[in-house]
Amino acid sequence: MNKKSTFDHVRAEQLKYNAKRASGYREQALKLFPHICGRCAREFAGKNLSELTVHHVDHNHDNNPPDGSNWELLCLYCHDEEHSKFENLVRYGSRKESNQAPATHNPFADLKAKMDQKK
Repeated sequence: MNKKSTFDHVRAEQLKYNAKRASGYREQALKLFPHICGRCAREFAGKNLSELTVHHVDHNHDNNPPDGSNWELLCLYCHDEEHSKFENLVRYGSRKESNQAPATHNPFADLKAKMDQKK
């Protein structure tokens, strides 16, 4: 293989990679939405743009509509928080399903009377 054909091969591979990456949902989301975290409103540009992630709202990574309606851009920290909330929901269930009665104990109910007794 001569130098020119090696270069052409590498260039063709790079062009395929670039096309595949541009068609990916992350690149599409970065084109559609401003580079701002949807939770903490932190702005991203240049070198720190890699810290901005695409979160699938319905947690289905195969659901990638071209209009981006299932995506939101989140920073790494907010994305981790969002996934941990979802994992807790799956693991422990919804808070609405709780049959526990609210707490009725009020530790300061007769505080004034106790303070007056000490005088």
